[in-house]
Amino acid sequence: MLKKTYPYYLANQPQQPNADLVVLDKYSGKVATRVAVPDAKATEKAIAAAVKATAPMRAFKPWARQAVLQHCAQRFAERRDELAEALCIEAGKPIKDAAGEVTRLIETFRIAAEEAVRINGETLNLELASRLDGYHGYTKRVPLGPVSFITPFNFPLNLVAHKVAPAIAAGCPFVLKPAEKTPIGALIIGEVLAETDLPKGAFSILTLDGEHAAPLVEDERFKLLSFTGGQVGWELKARAGRKKVVLELGGNAACIIDADQGPHLDRVVERLVFGAFYQSGQSCIGVQRIYAHTDVYDALKKKLVAATKKLKAGDPKNKDVFLGPMIDEAAAERLHDWIHEAKKAGGKVLCGGKRSGNMLEATLMEDVPVDAKANRQEAFGPFALLAPFKKFDQAIALVNDSDYGLQAGIFTDSLDHAMRAWNELEQGGVIVNDIPSFRVDNMPYGGIKLSGLGREGVRYAIEDMTELRLMVMRER
Repeated sequence: MLKKTYPYYLANQPQQPNADLVVLDKYSGKVATRVAVPDAKATEKAIAAAVKATAPMRAFKPWARQAVLQHCAQRFAERRDELAEALCIEAGKPIKDAAGEVTRLIETFRIAAEEAVRINGETLNLELASRLDGYHGYTKRVPLGPVSFITPFNFPLNLVAHKVAPAIAAGCPFVLKPAEKTPIGALIIGEVLAETDLPKGAFSILTLDGEHAAPLVEDERFKLLSFTGGQVGWELKARAGRKKVVLELGGNAACIIDADQGPHLDRVVERLVFGAFYQSGQSCIGVQRIYAHTDVYDALKKKLVAATKKLKAGDPKNKDVFLGPMIDEAAAERLHDWIHEAKKAGGKVLCGGKRSGNMLEATLMEDVPVDAKANRQEAFGPFALLAPFKKFDQAIALVNDSDYGLQAGIFTDSLDHAMRAWNELEQGGVIVNDIPSFRVDNMPYGGIKLSGLGREGVRYAIEDMTELRLMVMRER
């Protein structure tokens, strides 16, 4: 069970001036817990504390940063069940998926611990002409300074981890704003961080709403803003001033099923069902568009519909449940409306399509018009569409006919098609023989077009949070 109340964290310390933020159990709709909310003065104190912690964090040695991250990974493992239960309640995530996200939280901190002690520079050969004899160049990476983070509701542990763990490894003090609907995971992370000997002011976790989070975007004292969320990210970038900005803004991920996949359809269907419907489809790289060659289309459709109909929906605390609630009724209603719009425009519902509150059935459609919202925009729910193609060029064009470009998948036995997908798909990442939903926490992750800019992944985030410093030395 969750605690009755949770504090926010200001300069490494818990603060409980009120209990104004109500967090709901997303399945029952009942109040699960209450969280303290900071005021404008607290926000200013957090930023000032991060600025003051810049020098101590820079002086905090790599082995000490590693020790902090290792402590966190150990404590998260010890509190695994508590973290999974909190995630299940506050996000409505099925308990199996919640347990999986806790595992990724632990892995992300362990990866960051390894990277903390190998942030290296290089030696440069500057003796390129006789006039440069005796000159040598050296580079190192140094912490950028105070950074700010804004995270969404769908991965309340792991998306926080992908910002917080690299910041500690890099030596950057940070201020984090978790999603209002799912703040508990971040606050438990804060509780564990408070056990460490991080310098005072190294972290603050503020449960702000969007309006009051403006200083995290606009304050010039921050050297980087990392935001994961919706298309509002572009507006935040425009307001961010001179600081670095990293954005991960979602997608409508596609997956190609090549003509040679007939013998492998059971495996393909298993992965597609998972990619489209795990955690109710609320993933930036959830499978939304499925393009299958005409040679396998009918067989794939039959198997996919049958597998989807078998999914058990209900209380996410039940270990047998695969499909839990969406984050709230408004989100479910939005996607439900998109399904009806697509149906009126000629789309055919193959299964699902019904809604009760924030529970939306796992839904498959075909013949969805290319200009329908369910095709063009990010569904972010338990929905996927199917469409056939005859030639591989057509499949490439279908995937690229999108305003997004985060990740795509392709199932194929053809090396040529795999390489062409890698070369020609307008995506941040191409996953061969698996779904676009695949992600390991040390790989570069991010997109193009409306999907954002920059890359997450521990080492790549560390690079963003450090800057290159050059020294040139001349022999006497």
